[in-house]
Amino acid sequence: MTQLSWQQRDAELLWHPYSSLTAPDPMRLVRGASGVRLELDDGAGGTVEAIDAMSSWWCMIHGYRNPVLDAAVKNQVDDFSHVMFGGLTHEPAIRLAERLVEITPAPLRHVFFADSGSVSIEVAIKIALQYQVARGNSGRNRMLTVRGGYHGDTFAPMSVCDPVNGMHSLFTGTLKEQVFGPRPPAGLDRAEDDPELQAWIAGITELAEKHADEIAGIIIEPVLQGTGGMYPYSPVCLRVLRELADRHGFLLILDEIATGFGRIGTLFASEYAGIDPDILCVGKAITGGYLTLAAMLCTTEVAHTVSNGPGGALMHGPTFMANPLACTVALASIELLLSQDWAARVASISAGLSAGLARAAELPVVKDVRVIGAVGVVQLDRPVDVPKVTAAALRRGVWVRPFRDLVYTMPPYISTDDDIATIGTAITAAVEEAG
Repeated sequence: MTQLSWQQRDAELLWHPYSSLTAPDPMRLVRGASGVRLELDDGAGGTVEAIDAMSSWWCMIHGYRNPVLDAAVKNQVDDFSHVMFGGLTHEPAIRLAERLVEITPAPLRHVFFADSGSVSIEVAIKIALQYQVARGNSGRNRMLTVRGGYHGDTFAPMSVCDPVNGMHSLFTGTLKEQVFGPRPPAGLDRAEDDPELQAWIAGITELAEKHADEIAGIIIEPVLQGTGGMYPYSPVCLRVLRELADRHGFLLILDEIATGFGRIGTLFASEYAGIDPDILCVGKAITGGYLTLAAMLCTTEVAHTVSNGPGGALMHGPTFMANPLACTVALASIELLLSQDWAARVASISAGLSAGLARAAELPVVKDVRVIGAVGVVQLDRPVDVPKVTAAALRRGVWVRPFRDLVYTMPPYISTDDDIATIGTAITAAVEEAG
């Protein structure tokens, strides 16, 4: 009997994200990883190396097998790997919470740990609803957001993702109907008096006023919408949303799961606008990609209002909340990031991506090329042929995972200038060959 390959065994058993079980995409078997490189099975008994231009879905900012993070996990295992967080606490969680409060916007003073970014959004929405009930506004049970957003794959986050062009349109009619405003006009550098921006401000203001008695909070990805299209917009929009929240008694929730920890050039994207949220969600890069963890931070006013309201507690409690291994490696990852001139490194990556992707803008199939911080995006005028583009980039030593009409990269911060140049060349050539 012929022995099945690992990929064949995978195809018989495993359902991968955003994929069909009956017509799956090709799978590459990872044999190892170090620094910014993956070692992939070549199908002939050997391996090939590829730069991970995705940072394993944006989280592996320090690269693979980082000695500092490896040591943090190993040391914590010697103490204990997990304890429940109900009735018990531990130093890793306390230290991490203290550090998060130190580095996030000043009004945020309280931390709730969650299993994943999506779950942190669930918690944030739940808090907004409990907050309004505690204030006697039980009719305020909807969220205000904008088109083009993406906040996760569980049900409450799905309800605030783009309802038409998002990945969850199949669930229309099942999800809570939220209040959606227009997508902000594209462009990070739009002036406040820009006509399109002024029209957006007027529209979102009118919508907030019309639904003020129904809205519990506003939720948005600040400055850069991620999975909704790698779409940058003006920080002026955030200032407008902060003003609307203050005027009408909404809570402002910023989803910084993708943008947090330096990805777009500031430690947190809210710094672009100079505003503070009532609730902040962070995840992905928080552990340097080692373990799943997210955090919801909120103000004292929010925390005390919920705690003193009906129920007397936040009604949420994941089994693996504040897992000690995850908290330990998260703290080590944050300290490693802040011990370096991370801003200069992100700026260097940004410059390298701008140079490396410039030629892609000249290709006939390319609609737009944009770079913000350590994010580079090539947008096509048609859906990407994902298997072909992936294979074409891989032949040039780079791993990418396109989606919709986008071929993009969010490389690890430890990528060298040569690595970034290789990524730019590979993406451009792959689009030219197979886009």
